[in-house]
Amino acid sequence: MLGAIVGDIVGSIYEFNNIRRKNFRLFNPYCHFTDDSVMTFAVAEALRKTKNKNFKNLGKQAIKEMQKFGKLYPYAGYGNTFRNWLKDKNPQPYGSYGNGSAMRVSPVAYCAKSLEEVKSLSKAVTIVSHNHTEGIKGAEATAIAIWMALNKHSKEEMRKYIEKNYYKLTFDYEELKQKYYFNETCQNTVPQAIYCFLISNDFEDCLRTSVSIGGDTDTLCAISCAIAEAYYGIPERIHNSAVGYLDKKLTKIYNKYYKSSTNRTDF
Repeated sequence: MLGAIVGDIVGSIYEFNNIRRKNFRLFNPYCHFTDDSVMTFAVAEALRKTKNKNFKNLGKQAIKEMQKFGKLYPYAGYGNTFRNWLKDKNPQPYGSYGNGSAMRVSPVAYCAKSLEEVKSLSKAVTIVSHNHTEGIKGAEATAIAIWMALNKHSKEEMRKYIEKNYYKLTFDYEELKQKYYFNETCQNTVPQAIYCFLISNDFEDCLRTSVSIGGDTDTLCAISCAIAEAYYGIPERIHNSAVGYLDKKLTKIYNKYYKSSTNRTDF
């Protein structure tokens, strides 16, 4: 879960100012958490509060938590339609295939005990807003990749599974750096994010690679780094720097899940 938050914070200042290189300062005073982090916390809370009930009514709890966090952080950078959804007294799914479904789904992988449960939980927290097939697919592919990383699958196994069931990952890094553009859809964010993880050498390299291809960097990095955390872990210096950008409310919630600097999530 923290991987998504790190990616969001570091990528936040490059979303509309792509830099197309790996050599940059990871954290600076202008970095900040956005809706990616806020909604990741909301999904985590929904899962935590329904875990002992075998995730019964997870979808309803997800709506409740997302709307609660939306009120706490009304200016986190939501899209217009989702912003209205957060305020609606009777929120309904609106056919979205935006990458917001994938940016917030990472906590699912830490709760699921099997691939099938990953899919079930992912769908439950996604269809409440993003009920387009591509929105569901993007969240599921992200959650599956994280779960496979947590369960010690190799990168090659992960690549084969994603390509067989979700997306082709036949990108060229140099071409992405030159031609990839800002895109807020799952189908043009999730596969690129998974690819950045697959070609990375460690957590920091995944983060820098993701920023360097441009696009919707905060969300792209949130997705790729959520996978990278599960696969590599997060260096303590990056872990500590990122937590410093959270406010008191989010830090308090964060402390429910993470113990010392082990980067292990406890639901």
